[in-house]
Amino acid sequence: MNDLEQARKIINEVDSEMAKLFEKRMEAAQLVAKYKKENALSILDEAREKELILKNSEMIDSSEIKEYYIQFLKNTMSLSRAYQSRLNEGMRVAYCGVPGAYAYIAAKKMFPNCIYVPYGDFNSAYASVENGECDASVLPIENSFAGDVGTVMDLIFSGTLYVNQVIDLAISHNLIACKGATVDSIKKVVSHSQALTQCAEFIKNHRYETEAYANTAMAAEYVKSLNDPSVAAIASDETAKIFDLNILEGNINTSRMNTTRFAAFSRVQNKIDSAKKKMNEHFILVFTVKNEAGALAKTLDIIGAHGFNMRNLRSRPMKELLWNYYFYIEAEGNINTVNGKEMLRELGATCARLKLAGTYYSKLEK
Repeated sequence: MNDLEQARKIINEVDSEMAKLFEKRMEAAQLVAKYKKENALSILDEAREKELILKNSEMIDSSEIKEYYIQFLKNTMSLSRAYQSRLNEGMRVAYCGVPGAYAYIAAKKMFPNCIYVPYGDFNSAYASVENGECDASVLPIENSFAGDVGTVMDLIFSGTLYVNQVIDLAISHNLIACKGATVDSIKKVVSHSQALTQCAEFIKNHRYETEAYANTAMAAEYVKSLNDPSVAAIASDETAKIFDLNILEGNINTSRMNTTRFAAFSRVQNKIDSAKKKMNEHFILVFTVKNEAGALAKTLDIIGAHGFNMRNLRSRPMKELLWNYYFYIEAEGNINTVNGKEMLRELGATCARLKLAGTYYSKLEK
């Protein structure tokens, strides 16, 4: 065994012990959180943290290593505070948009009674979970009318988070405006570009001008601030309530089957219990295949041979490699079984790159 192998052996042994000790420390943090909540104490106790850093850092002999140990202690206490905040105040759930947006509605359905944190774009909402600002992120992956949300699909492939929940949210668009406005007084409608497309027939029949906004709730916020009976927004009924706007006409979608699929992303993979068979079990795989004839067909044959029914198969271009693609599959069944693990082993030998991107139960929300 050379020096590198010996060092890695030691690191693996230490990491194994540290994992157990970290879990024990966080269990103690649960008791701290409970006490602080019962006694209305602040999560942050600066005096206590300074005392711990001073006392514990004295256990390190090397002054050089001590610098890093102090940073280690600060990071550990920061994680402890974040965990205590989650226990006492609830999960922090990121979404793209503002209160009233469909992503906000989806987030509330997926994670009731949580803290909902708005972000300006999909990448920021996703990154907030990667860097620990939030505990989960709710983002759209597909609309039945407009198709895939490419940016989020790419995050599933390239990011570090896992899909642990998916809901199909029925989308009902409404024409909303300020007090005193009527369908006939409206000259222009503002909304997200997809909402405008989804209501194109209604807009055309009324000969309205259109203007695209970043999302439906921001359009409603603009209409509220404008207070002009000639300008309306297309948004949800919840958005109308939030901004105290009137619904002039409801359910103006061209298609009455308009549904958006939202996925919840987290840092930890959702492990569906292999011993408990439930309906609507699904998993997501993203992968690239080797540059050889029949590689994709061989991959699909492996999935079929193990009895998993594919719900969809999509391809997306890889931004870093011209004319190269990755593939996205959603399939039915529990992959956390002996059969599922064997399938993953076989796919790993066939695919150039393979990622189990999530496991979840699917359900429809209204």
